[in-house]
Amino acid sequence: MKFTVIGLPAPQGSKRHVGHGVMVESSKKVAPWREAVANAAHAARNGAEPLDGPLSLTVNFWLPRPASLTKKRIADGPCRKPDIDKLIRSSCDALTTAGAIADDARIVSIVATKRYVEPTGHVGADFAIESMRPATCPHSSGQTTEGNCARCGGK
Repeated sequence: MKFTVIGLPAPQGSKRHVGHGVMVESSKKVAPWREAVANAAHAARNGAEPLDGPLSLTVNFWLPRPASLTKKRIADGPCRKPDIDKLIRSSCDALTTAGAIADDARIVSIVATKRYVEPTGHVGADFAIESMRPATCPHSSGQTTEGNCARCGGK
């Protein structure tokens, strides 16, 4: 499943206690980002069941270019806040909420980058989620596609 999210990537920050066991998100930017990711993932899955089993996630975050961006800083990339692990955390939670994946614990491989958006581009992220399980024949329990199913030839 591949899809693009347009919007300002926001990190999943710390939560703060407001009393009586209630915790709230510290950053007001997280909710709109998670909603944008959930909406794009929901549209991309097109009614399919959530991906389950071992999954691979590749995500490229496109961050706003600072006005004072120098050639050296372009070469260095966005090696400042937001932290990439917190961007991943907020995004993975949204993928689960959208029903795109059964649980973010299923993700066993992550490749993530954060880059400054090109002047003609958009802020947001490009996602690719893939199963790391070999495809199986629907007619035989657990037989991989290399097998020979009498009904479909293992296709």
